[in-house]
Amino acid sequence: MIPLLLAPALAVPAVLALVVAGAARAEVVVALETIRAGDVIDVGMLGTVEGVVPGALDDMRDAIGLEARVNLYPRRAIRPDDLGMPTVVRRNERVELVYVSSGLRITAEGRALGRAGAGEVVRVMNMASRSTVTGVAVGEGRVEVR
Repeated sequence: MIPLLLAPALAVPAVLALVVAGAARAEVVVALETIRAGDVIDVGMLGTVEGVVPGALDDMRDAIGLEARVNLYPRRAIRPDDLGMPTVVRRNERVELVYVSSGLRITAEGRALGRAGAGEVVRVMNMASRSTVTGVAVGEGRVEVR
């Protein structure tokens, strides 16, 4: 049986990691400053520390250009679920609904019922019919209904 050792302080508060003796340590991506939810991440906001934090990002390139979905605090590990595509459709924002099929293109005005990044699904209320449809955010203030 291989004994388990408690990892030394990783400069990542409130994170305990069990490490198998002799296991390789890795770099963990952390915030260097408080990053507010909604901020787009750039390289100057991130750093790395040596340690083992299951599920944490290990490459800063995986976070740069993405938007923080939650507040990220200094020296805390960043997980993929903490980040998302930058918001192109905001809740309660008026958006253009676009439906395209067999050469037919229909547009209507809608109101977003949630927020979404490019390529993410969002519900929208059609302002003319008051019906709710689901579409994909395709650009700033534009939702494509399929």
